[in-house]
Amino acid sequence: MALHCSRACKQYLLHLAQDNIEFRLPSPFWVLNNVSEDDVLSIMGRTVCAKSVFELWGHGRTPSELQASLQKYPADDMAPFIQKESTYKINVYTFNKTLVFKDRIKKIDALEFLPFQGKVNLKNPEHIFCLLEDYGSDPNNIPDEPFCVYFGRWIADGQRVLIRSHSVKTRHFIGNTSMDAGLSFIMANHARVKAHDLVFDPFVGTGSLLVACSHFGAYVCGTDIDYNTIHGIGKASRKNQKWRGPDENIRANLRQYETEQFYVDVLVSDSSKAIWRQGPLFDAIITDPPYGIRESTRRTGSQKESSKPAEDFGGESHVPVSMAYHLSDIFSDLLSFAAHCLVIGGRLVYWLPVYRPEYREEIVPLHPCLRLVSNCEQTLSSHTSRRLITMEKMKEVEVREQALVLESRFSPYQGHNAFREKYFSGITKRSGKSDGSTLVNGSD
Repeated sequence: MALHCSRACKQYLLHLAQDNIEFRLPSPFWVLNNVSEDDVLSIMGRTVCAKSVFELWGHGRTPSELQASLQKYPADDMAPFIQKESTYKINVYTFNKTLVFKDRIKKIDALEFLPFQGKVNLKNPEHIFCLLEDYGSDPNNIPDEPFCVYFGRWIADGQRVLIRSHSVKTRHFIGNTSMDAGLSFIMANHARVKAHDLVFDPFVGTGSLLVACSHFGAYVCGTDIDYNTIHGIGKASRKNQKWRGPDENIRANLRQYETEQFYVDVLVSDSSKAIWRQGPLFDAIITDPPYGIRESTRRTGSQKESSKPAEDFGGESHVPVSMAYHLSDIFSDLLSFAAHCLVIGGRLVYWLPVYRPEYREEIVPLHPCLRLVSNCEQTLSSHTSRRLITMEKMKEVEVREQALVLESRFSPYQGHNAFREKYFSGITKRSGKSDGSTLVNGSD
């Protein structure tokens, strides 16, 4: 998201959430420079990765440094929020340490040098101020005093309430690989999904990504090779439920969150086969392809394509058979599809599973019409992870570029076709067993 100073630019303090998202940073507090309040409000209106944002008035490593910093804050910027007719309250937040109520009151009393003229109102104040203390990220080595102390005016909270309200635990229709709500909204934000966009998921599964995108007012559709999942029939994924109910389907999920009006449709289709008309159709393509762990990587074919016909095969068959679909082919087809069917400026967001000992930047699949925007890692185990890849379409596909993508430098992922075997071999080495118990998301 591009930031610009639509109002006077100040310093802001962003409090990141570290419980669900692995940032690997020494502190959950980020100081933002050269941004406006409008900028941070637009960010907080979408993000599920941040808890709150504050207008930073001062900070320091000790109480005296904090006081000196606060006394340097421009009086004109402070004046609108400390008027006699205003009401306020001060909260104390600590990271990696719990303070008893008595200690919190002492810290608030130590701020009496601030020129507040209004009345304290704990229930419904006009302005909320916060004292935030950072005690590091090591729960086994908590210091007596904080590494840094911040004070500022609360601006807004993030949208982490969406993680709870859209939890798969309370969702009407789920599967074995239903994407976590928080990750679904992160993917929608990476794709910059907005109202009236048309968003497509070629491995739609139970539609978790469609749910997240429809929350932002986008029209959503998808395909999947699994007939039972698309039609909401077969065995249930919930404990103590053998079969799916009559209204367990993707459309019912959107109805649950009151976004059914944005549901276009879902189809039973093989992502390796072309079913869409040529030309740009979608504003965003967001997906989590199968990795071969909990969901098989397969495509449809015919007996003629199969290297070993069935024993009872007596002639040409019109019934599709399931065939192997290598991971490198999945991502090659996905990028080619995105290059042809995204609008200019549209984004492709997908998960790329990798074997960490062999990972290098060069294995990320490329396409001459797609620009790599970001590459983020989510660790799954000591030896496996998946990369959240975001790409943006820069130009339309030309004939000469269709041949270019066949070059080896545009298909470097082939070494990861054995991701399933490497995944389970790592588990076997740790546990000494032949079957693994760790599960990985995929195909939703």
